[in-house]
Amino acid sequence: MQSRSLCVLVISSLRCRHKIMIAVSPMRWLAVEAKAVVLLSGGLDSATTLAVARSEGYAVYALTVDYGQRHRRELQAAQRVAESLGVVEHRIVRLDLRAIGGSALTDNIQVPKDRAMEEIEHGIPVTYVPARNTVLLGLALGYAEVVGAFDIFIGCNAIDYSGYPDCRPEFLRQFEALANVATKAGVEGLGVFRVHAPLLYLSKANIIREGKRLGVNFRLTHSCYEPTEEGLACGRCDSCRLRLKGFLEAQERDSIGYAYVPPEYSAAVAVAEKPRKAGR
Repeated sequence: MQSRSLCVLVISSLRCRHKIMIAVSPMRWLAVEAKAVVLLSGGLDSATTLAVARSEGYAVYALTVDYGQRHRRELQAAQRVAESLGVVEHRIVRLDLRAIGGSALTDNIQVPKDRAMEEIEHGIPVTYVPARNTVLLGLALGYAEVVGAFDIFIGCNAIDYSGYPDCRPEFLRQFEALANVATKAGVEGLGVFRVHAPLLYLSKANIIREGKRLGVNFRLTHSCYEPTEEGLACGRCDSCRLRLKGFLEAQERDSIGYAYVPPEYSAAVAVAEKPRKAGR
């Protein structure tokens, strides 16, 4: 009995290409997929992040948070992506951040439109949701403890990230340290929590290339902050412009529908539209 307990303790920490070795008998070991929780918003980045986790051999548990964002399109996209890429489980947690407000995505604040790329890439915009990634990672950490996962994936990006402070590598390192001292699993030494941000230093164009390589269907994703009632992307918010810029630089065509496409990005859409005035 004593030797069996020792064997389980040793094997529980042994991983090989994200496989966990479990002793099912003294002479027989079983390799199973390591589990990972992936934060899935329904956008281009999180879909690619999920695909990366799957390609690395993880059994993925996807977590989407309904935090009171301006529209439901993002949540619907998350469901489509989860079904398309294959996950063990997809949970949607409801946590209404409109009670706090302070963002154009959760409050009565106008979404910025038609900003130049130089303006988008500097400063923190009003679409920043206070402490959102801290809250989301906290929920992912709790979910990871429940399902027995020690790997958490998030689609943060420090290149085309609109200035969000909670997309920086410093933030992710600090949260990872917190995860290992703030959980029962971490304190009892059952494993080491790791926060993965595989897209952190990739441009939007390279994220698109990686997603295409891994089989992501970007038509299923949604990035727009303020879509039309018909579900068309506005083509004018920061998120739309970063997405269009990425497809243009990747020399790929974006197959989602747009209500408006800035002339400089017309080559980035699957069906070229006649330029219209931004206000229409």
